[in-house]
Amino acid sequence: MRRKLTGLIIFILVLSLALMGCSSSKSNGEKSSDGKKDSSDGGGVLVYARGGDAVKLDPAAVTDGESLIVAEQIFETLVNFKKETTEIEPGLAKSWEISDDGLTYTFKLEEGVKFHDGTDFNAEAVVKNFDRWANGDVEKFPYYQSQFGGYKGDEAAVIKEVKAIDDTTVQFTLFRAQAPFLKNLAMSPFGISSPTAIDKFGDKYIENPVGTGPFKFESWKRNDSITVVRNKDYWKEGLPKLDKVVLKVIKDNSTRLNSLKKGEVDLIDGLNPSDISSVKSDKNLQIFERPSMNIGYLGFNVTKAPFDNVKVRQALSHAVNKEALIKNFYEGTAEPAKNPMPPSINGYNDEIEDYEYDLDKAKKMLEEAGFKDGFSVDLWTMPVVRPYMPNGQKVAEAIQADFAKIGVKAKIVTMEWGTYLDKLAKGEAPVYIVGWTGDNGDADNFLYALLDKDAIGSNNNSQYSNDELHELLVKAQSETDEAKRNEYYKEAQVIIHNDAPWVPIAHSLPQLAGKSTVKGFFPHPTGSQSFADTTVE
Repeated sequence: MRRKLTGLIIFILVLSLALMGCSSSKSNGEKSSDGKKDSSDGGGVLVYARGGDAVKLDPAAVTDGESLIVAEQIFETLVNFKKETTEIEPGLAKSWEISDDGLTYTFKLEEGVKFHDGTDFNAEAVVKNFDRWANGDVEKFPYYQSQFGGYKGDEAAVIKEVKAIDDTTVQFTLFRAQAPFLKNLAMSPFGISSPTAIDKFGDKYIENPVGTGPFKFESWKRNDSITVVRNKDYWKEGLPKLDKVVLKVIKDNSTRLNSLKKGEVDLIDGLNPSDISSVKSDKNLQIFERPSMNIGYLGFNVTKAPFDNVKVRQALSHAVNKEALIKNFYEGTAEPAKNPMPPSINGYNDEIEDYEYDLDKAKKMLEEAGFKDGFSVDLWTMPVVRPYMPNGQKVAEAIQADFAKIGVKAKIVTMEWGTYLDKLAKGEAPVYIVGWTGDNGDADNFLYALLDKDAIGSNNNSQYSNDELHELLVKAQSETDEAKRNEYYKEAQVIIHNDAPWVPIAHSLPQLAGKSTVKGFFPHPTGSQSFADTTVE
């Protein structure tokens, strides 16, 4: 009897240990054969498919959204945008004080935060990052110029000095007040990197990013996938909820949707507007609509003939059939653009009248400009899907056909995305298609960042310079009265409209699609967001 009882006790103990082992595995994220966590445990692995790869993984060295959404997983900024708006909230800085004259910002930093390499985040790390950018140039750190005027020694520079008061206090001193300064600091390009990692990797840091964010960089297979994994030592309790995020490249929109339907990926961007109804009718899928804060446009390089002639630019502005472009390629998910910034941004000038589609007027203006028989030109277009441009190739073909009607023969040119952006910044494209998703919800981030002379070489791809415009934009930056700022921006849009360095095409409502099991995801207006709160059930 004792032997039987002993055997029974041993059996129960073994069974209990086995059950404990199963329970422990699930709580630690036991993965099924497809590599994802048990659905009862939440979290798991998110596979996010997009139309193009990152260019570099150092956020300060890029301007493209494909790179910056990766940065959002790995890096953090001193202040953050709220989850659904561009309002500011604490980030790595838990509080701050601003001097009455707007020239000094003093930040108190979170304590006990570590970079992914185990080194300390502190005030000195912030100083080293900003000194690195300020001592760079437009080729190394293009966004720094766009948002902070210029580099160390430049007359237009906004930031005079960044210094550590103590380990947890850092102070910024400005040459001149900048109204959107906090919003600029919240932008992805100004995520704080580990100084140790920067020194260790040197030029290879663009492939070995180290931040303080919810996910740590694991691997990059170029033009295929980037993998980031949970930062187990993350300073925000309970985050991230996912074990891993795989950012996968699937260039074709339809192929990307098919991968979602087959269950190969969990979330996709660049959904064809024509596919929205099929996603909505599928109970296993859901639509995510990103709030509109963007512009898709056709740009002219105003330093290259014949686009150095304003009449030529205005003529071609009359030759683009925006309504047809939006009907055929956006299918109700966009509105025609007449200004370089969307109506959702304060300071938008709705009184401006757009260049109407009028081929006769376009021909007449070309003749007045000395081009009665038209001319030939290379029309550059983007090789990837972006929120503001669902199909750059098709849009280019439609514009090519519009131009042909007034005697302008356009040859379509495209190339790899990183090369395309680099050549645009250097002013190599005569006419080009691209766009912009606002980084911070401020007019400055559209007008100054894209069209001021200070931004030539970074985001001013048209090489456009107007001193009157520059004076207005700098005044608007320095003005703290919101009503006065808005008036400056409205005046600025009139100047830009008359000079016509762009043909603004559309402000889109970008569409994303995901499995119904994706929870906690909100597509931020800026086009980039962390997946720290997201789960896959």
